[in-house]
Amino acid sequence: MGLIVMTMMTSCNENKTAATEAQQEEVKVYDPAKMLVRLSVIEVYPEYLEEYLQAAATVGGESVKKEPGVICIYPSHLKSDSCQIRILEIYRDQEAYQSHIASEHFQTYKQGTLHMVKSLELLDMEPLDPAAMPYIFKK
Repeated sequence: MGLIVMTMMTSCNENKTAATEAQQEEVKVYDPAKMLVRLSVIEVYPEYLEEYLQAAATVGGESVKKEPGVICIYPSHLKSDSCQIRILEIYRDQEAYQSHIASEHFQTYKQGTLHMVKSLELLDMEPLDPAAMPYIFKK
């Protein structure tokens, strides 16, 4: 079982020495065997589309900013049918997911959008190449 090392790049101040001018890395280690990757397949009633899209974008941003175990929440919709929503969700582990769904911002989103959702399917995914994950977030 391997570990995934994620890096976040930070820029340096121009006045620092040559040794510190190189970008600094904050290393985060994730165990791919414990990561939860999910695709939420959602159909929204057309009359609620704009309101739903705003709620989904808001909860996604808040979750990634506020919750260290939420690696990615990326809402999008089909170009051919904007009522067909897909949300890619990546969590550090099951515990991070449980913490996310208990969070105030998620509960506000969930309860506030229940009447907007025509259908919901949660698909747990198995990454084909977990070792490639660090490269996705490094770019």
